[in-house]
Amino acid sequence: MSRELGTVDHGRLLEAFRIEARLLGEVAHTASPDVPVLATPGWTLNDLLQHVGSIHRYAVAWLRRGRRPGRWRTAPAAGESVAGFYESGHEELAAELAAHDPETRAATWWPADPTYGFWRRRALHETLIHRVDAERAAATGVPAVPEDLATDGVDEALTLYFGHRLTTMGISGTRHGTVGFHAEGSHPGGHSWIARAGPGETEAWRCAPSEADTADAVVTGSPATVYLWLWGRTPVTATHTEGDHELSAQLWALLRLATR
Repeated sequence: MSRELGTVDHGRLLEAFRIEARLLGEVAHTASPDVPVLATPGWTLNDLLQHVGSIHRYAVAWLRRGRRPGRWRTAPAAGESVAGFYESGHEELAAELAAHDPETRAATWWPADPTYGFWRRRALHETLIHRVDAERAAATGVPAVPEDLATDGVDEALTLYFGHRLTTMGISGTRHGTVGFHAEGSHPGGHSWIARAGPGETEAWRCAPSEADTADAVVTGSPATVYLWLWGRTPVTATHTEGDHELSAQLWALLRLATR
């Protein structure tokens, strides 16, 4: 039985990771390595590229050691360029992921999905969101996010980061309440979720649109808009919110802690 927990199949995730990794590398070649990255204050484009290269190696180390790595290579070797460090990192991770069935068990940091498939999804979204950051830094135009990947990214941000990571960090909201989400794309009816927060609880799940509409606040936007909103790449006002705006702002602020 498939263990896919997202909204996109594993083959698409791996293909998209390769594409996003290539695009990020290409963007980095179009601008000065010292250009600032607004989404990550204090970082330059070179810093961003090195960070993503490090994260790719972090994932490889998790998979090969079968546990959270204590150490992994986070910077270029002597004489190696940042671009070279980045390229070899994403190529190594793509090869590692392609060599194993996505349903094969693997060490991860989410008990709900202890498989290689988890890392296909995580690698894609880590790379995609930073490709958006790089395109904005390089001023190459308005970044495009494919609708299917954006929808899956909304699901990951809510179920993995909001619903799981905040709990492991011991962080929760100060107000009880629910926030519904509608990602309105070309899919009939779109996709919907509910996130619940309050002292001692953070959880989120996919649901029917009618269930999302019963939440105390309802956030609506295109899949790409909601995705970038959840990752803090757009202002808190970028989506349309009905109901309790303080609850949606609380969720947005909690995700800033979970995804930093």
